[in-house]
Amino acid sequence: MTLQQSGAYPVTAGVPARPRFPARAAGAAGAAGRGLPAGRTAPQPLVRDLRERQGHGARTLVFRGGDLVVISGLPGSGKSTLIRRAAEGGGIDSQDSRDRWDGRMPRAVPYAVYRPLVRLAHYAGLRRALRSGESVIVHDCGTQSWVRRWLAREARRRGAGLHLLLLDVTPETARAGQRERGRGVSGYAFARHRRAVSRILRAVERGRLPAGCASATLLDRAAASALTRIGFAEQV
Repeated sequence: MTLQQSGAYPVTAGVPARPRFPARAAGAAGAAGRGLPAGRTAPQPLVRDLRERQGHGARTLVFRGGDLVVISGLPGSGKSTLIRRAAEGGGIDSQDSRDRWDGRMPRAVPYAVYRPLVRLAHYAGLRRALRSGESVIVHDCGTQSWVRRWLAREARRRGAGLHLLLLDVTPETARAGQRERGRGVSGYAFARHRRAVSRILRAVERGRLPAGCASATLLDRAAASALTRIGFAEQV
């Protein structure tokens, strides 16, 4: 079965992104300088916009085995829902770490008290997943740029690609999503998330990918809901 027949959307499909710097030769020497195996060239960065497809969006996103995928967006935009429903291997979701700690702590203890422990558990789990060398799908709130730098370094080290899936929903939709899950963020924190996600979204819409990303895919709520699998294959 071909990717087109199965509804899959391969990582090789999309619109080439505009480079941050003038293009350079990508021969074996240049690839080795970026941490890629000799004889393997880095793919040209791509932007794929799957928004406003009116029911014709992709059902599957397929990346190359060993690649890293970051799912980002506003709190309440549906990142955890998408990971639970579609991520091959289950993904690395900070919400899972929070749920585990919520089950251990007395109800009288506010989340702010043990938030550092939740984050430590999340990043420790991510570190273990990265050290395994396997493909990884990870939840990212968008405000921690050091996390993407970490993932970009790991992708370069293993000669793989780092791919961004960015959920583009309105603040009102995100707030509604927070209410539905019964768990929100403060106005200050939400404003910080809005600024960070908006910066990334504007840059990607102009064809400017975050540093180290091989591709970016823009999803609205309908496109995210249409996805049934975010997976990996040796040949894409």
